[in-house]
Amino acid sequence: MKKLSLLVAAALMVPVAHAHQAGDILVRGGAMAVSPTTDSGDTFNVDSNTQLGLTLSYMITDNWAVELLAATPFSHSVELKGAGEVAKVKHLPPTLMAQYYFGNAQSKVRPYVGAGINYTFFFDEKGRGVLDGADVKADDSWGLAAQAGLDMRINDNWFVNGSIWYMDIDTDVSVNGNHVDKANIDPVGLMVGLGYRF
Repeated sequence: MKKLSLLVAAALMVPVAHAHQAGDILVRGGAMAVSPTTDSGDTFNVDSNTQLGLTLSYMITDNWAVELLAATPFSHSVELKGAGEVAKVKHLPPTLMAQYYFGNAQSKVRPYVGAGINYTFFFDEKGRGVLDGADVKADDSWGLAAQAGLDMRINDNWFVNGSIWYMDIDTDVSVNGNHVDKANIDPVGLMVGLGYRF
């Protein structure tokens, strides 16, 4: 009986593995594919692109966090209806999110949702095809963003992550200083990768 009591006491002293608790910093990295969902009344079509996505989250409580999304620059080919490729643009979409994590600090799997604001700035716009040599400009954009994701703990520090994002990105497009149209890009982003808990 005494041995049984000692075994129970020893088991209770084993530290419980924690994940995603108040004060933690979570860093995630992986492949992020951005796929535009709409265009501007079929005037423009923007293709998809995959880059390295990076996120940094701070757990305010065991369930609430703030997150910043960053990435290497996305590069998109822009097609004009009836004219083929007319431009190549690059953009960066830094996004700040408020997140809610389901479960508790002992949960091995932590699904989460988030909402926030996105700022997308476009750069290195270049005319192609019929617009080769033209001054093509896409204005920067502010918009809302939403996400849903899932973290699965591997050990006390490492975890696997998968997430889906939606961003409201609208940009005014001009050629040689003349406004052409508003492109409603509104992409869905899919990210899969690894995370580390500090």
